[in-house]
Amino acid sequence: MAEFSLLKRSLAELIGTYVLVFLGTGAVVTAVLLLQGQALIPGNEFNVGFDIAAWLAIGLVFGLAVTAMIYVFGHISGTHINPAVSIALWATKRLPTKDLIAYMLAQFTGAALASFSVYLIWGARSLATGLGATSMFAGVSYWQAILCEAVATFFLMLAIMGTAVDKRSPQGWAGLIIGLVVAVDIAVIGNITGSSLNPARTFGPYLADFLLGGANLWWQFPIYIAGPVIGALAAAVLYGYISTAEAEKAEKAVIDSPGAKHV
Repeated sequence: MAEFSLLKRSLAELIGTYVLVFLGTGAVVTAVLLLQGQALIPGNEFNVGFDIAAWLAIGLVFGLAVTAMIYVFGHISGTHINPAVSIALWATKRLPTKDLIAYMLAQFTGAALASFSVYLIWGARSLATGLGATSMFAGVSYWQAILCEAVATFFLMLAIMGTAVDKRSPQGWAGLIIGLVVAVDIAVIGNITGSSLNPARTFGPYLADFLLGGANLWWQFPIYIAGPVIGALAAAVLYGYISTAEAEKAEKAVIDSPGAKHV
């Protein structure tokens, strides 16, 4: 595989995250505006009670955006487009620290630019939708929301580990499988937390909303950091344990032993 500079890989992450957040939150904004006039859920003025068809449509937009970006930039940056994914790969020694920092800066920047773009295109009416921001629905506790995001991101990271990170898996399917998992996650838990799975996806709308005079939802942001990071870390570690064959463990033990001769 060709080597790309950190700058180019970071730019790929920025653009990929921009596309994901613009298309995904744009779908949320459009859905809310199409449903304008319906009663909002009490106590949560930034989430409309979508039916399952609306969540399926939003999930497909997010999933297809992820799929497209994996096939566009996967060979350049790996298409993390998600700080939780980058942190999990860093924690399992698959990503250097300098790359982690650069990737995360790019991801958060891309998400913020996407949310400001949504406002510029949809106009002031998009602020009434929260710019597609994620937040807890009525009746959902803070800890339930964290658990929900952790479980859903666990599924996403398992798909990433099994189809993109593990080179023993059949090649060429990663984009499709990962995108489908994103779509299914959103369809299932969208009406609980908005189904972020991605701290950058939540950061962009929160920042733009706050700076443009919309909602201040920062008190919920820890949900969308802790949940996705915990879920991604758990999946990366568990998949690494399950997928390591006994022969590989024995070979590694011999190589790492103090008396081993290294060629």
